[in-house]
Amino acid sequence: MKPQILSTLPGYTAALFRRDVIAGLTVAMVALPLSLAIAIASGADPAQGLVTAIVAGFLISLLGGSRVQIGGPTGAFIVVVFGVIADHGYDGLVLATLMAGLILLAAGYFRAGSLIRLIPEPVINGFTIGIAIIIATSQLKDLFGLSVADVPAEFLAKLEVLWAARPDFSTVSALVGIGTMLLITLFRRAAPAWPGLIVAVAITSAVVAIMDLPVDTIGSRFGALPNTLPWPSMPKITLGRIIELLPSAVIIAFLAGVESLLSAMVADRMISSQHRPNAELLAQGAANIGSALFGGMPATGAIARTATNIRAGGQTPVAGLVHAVTILIVMIVASGLVGYMAMPALAGLLILTAWNMSEPHKWRDHIRQRRSDLVLLVLTMGLTVLADLTIAIGVGVALGLAFRLQRRNAPASDWSEPDR
Repeated sequence: MKPQILSTLPGYTAALFRRDVIAGLTVAMVALPLSLAIAIASGADPAQGLVTAIVAGFLISLLGGSRVQIGGPTGAFIVVVFGVIADHGYDGLVLATLMAGLILLAAGYFRAGSLIRLIPEPVINGFTIGIAIIIATSQLKDLFGLSVADVPAEFLAKLEVLWAARPDFSTVSALVGIGTMLLITLFRRAAPAWPGLIVAVAITSAVVAIMDLPVDTIGSRFGALPNTLPWPSMPKITLGRIIELLPSAVIIAFLAGVESLLSAMVADRMISSQHRPNAELLAQGAANIGSALFGGMPATGAIARTATNIRAGGQTPVAGLVHAVTILIVMIVASGLVGYMAMPALAGLLILTAWNMSEPHKWRDHIRQRRSDLVLLVLTMGLTVLADLTIAIGVGVALGLAFRLQRRNAPASDWSEPDR
């Protein structure tokens, strides 16, 4: 359970440091708009997304079991975080995140990292696609500039409210959001080495500011962003609140553990390395505790940001530390500029992220897989969208393990590189 940074620092050279700095700066420019957008979509303030990327991202790289893992808030948490904030307030989310961190520490201590192999791949694909659908629909309000005071959390009720608000459709907002999506796609294809996410959001947000377009921005909706980290503090803890928030804490811990280990496995394939799963779980536990103490959100290893780090030349956990410190510097010296980011631009960014999360290139393979796996995927996806993520994962894992025991000769899971 030794952190990778202790293994990589002996023999560390100036050349390695230069590569890690370049990679860290690149990943920070990708993580910055994503952290803001994920926080807003979760029902939190944008500053809390930055706090999470800084504190949790630093701890995941410092203590983690992967050489190149990048951590922070991810789209997988949006559904559960939104529900916890709606039901228990933001202070309830902080306590649930703190509890999830303790659960992850216990999982790492008892060497539960290898248990990820017991989770059927159709379950992971199913709830990932379900989360992607929920994320995309949650962004339609800002993408189209709809005037809706409160969007319901329930999927069908949300669609009904959004449809009723269609007379408020804003062509300007839609053009800003769709233009951002097109620019991100263009940069990914024409200049994959560039931090296309922040460049695209910056371009469309600059157009909004210069032309004074009637479009909401982070600053107009949430006010000025803070330029310092908050002081650490403890949430209100009572036995009743612990019991009430335990199911949410368990699902946050589950998502953080699964997402981080999947990300580490993808990274291993890309750099021909081997991560330490139990050290990774311990790091996720410490990161979520740290994030909670600073008023942040749940965090985990981010597959897309980790892959970006590798492609940018990141070699050691130092790149992740640089990424966190860079976001902190931006928060301190440029929080005013961040406030100009247009809400439709961030909505377009998240819709594109949701599309990539669903891995459309694998849909044909999903349809062709054995019938029991397809049923498991569709059932998990449907329960995630229409019922509850906790129910979806519980039912999916139980049914999937039953199918696996029935077959006995199930093939090993083949993890790909989704953009989560």
